[in-house]
Amino acid sequence: MNGKEFTQIDWDDLRYFLALAQSGTFLGAARQLGVEHATVSRRVSSLEARLGRKLVDRRGRRVILTEDGEQVAKHAALISTQTAAIEQLGRSSATELRGHVRISAPPALSSVLLAEPIVALRRAYPGIQITLVGEKRLASLNRREADIAVRLSRPEDGDYSIIKIGEITFDLYASKAYLETVSPPEWTFIGYDEAMNASPQQVRLVELAAGRPIAVRSSVLEFQAAAARLGGGIVMLPNFAVFEPGDLRRVESGHALAREAWLVVHTEIKDVPCVRAVIEALKGVSWR
Repeated sequence: MNGKEFTQIDWDDLRYFLALAQSGTFLGAARQLGVEHATVSRRVSSLEARLGRKLVDRRGRRVILTEDGEQVAKHAALISTQTAAIEQLGRSSATELRGHVRISAPPALSSVLLAEPIVALRRAYPGIQITLVGEKRLASLNRREADIAVRLSRPEDGDYSIIKIGEITFDLYASKAYLETVSPPEWTFIGYDEAMNASPQQVRLVELAAGRPIAVRSSVLEFQAAAARLGGGIVMLPNFAVFEPGDLRRVESGHALAREAWLVVHTEIKDVPCVRAVIEALKGVSWR
């Protein structure tokens, strides 16, 4: 409303404002949308002018939503979710399974466990196109960064359909030569970089190291395994990353770690035919 005259809202203005509300900064919103931060600022100002309301407090580096801004952001998030559902329906044929589905999953898990079911799905339903994004961060299903997410932690909130699809066991491994030539008090360990310090497997590794040094760190699981094969130390690996018997020797610790794997999809699109087909395919993953 502008006085008594209704001004039609531009959905693009709402979309830019929602990105700002979710990221907390103009720069973060610009990166999310792939535009200049000045464009985000202009769009938000346009929305404020159309509504005749101040939506954000621009003081400081981070923006703070006003009370009106909080309400608009809440409604805009619902519109975004419903738009995603409509777009998915538009990408799916009513007579055959056809459409594009984007999956977000941890990189190592993607390369080892998801290739087989995805290739089998494509053989069965050639009309379905898959984009698999291997990423450690948790892609936002609400912002349509992914249609389906495979996660090693169960979301605590959100309007999601959540299915447990397996369990991954982590244990200590090392090369045969390392175990034969280095005594346990002298062991050094291979772990994740500081960004993964809070992950359960890194916490368990630090616990089992018991003060012995984590001398090699990497965010790349394949590098950790390769370093261990070359005698670089003791590593904690998921069961699916140890490919061949004798490749690495499991170190008896009595403290194996199990993590559950979850399939997460927004409730609004879980019954879209092509999304449902992908869900069923991923439920059939062989967890070694």
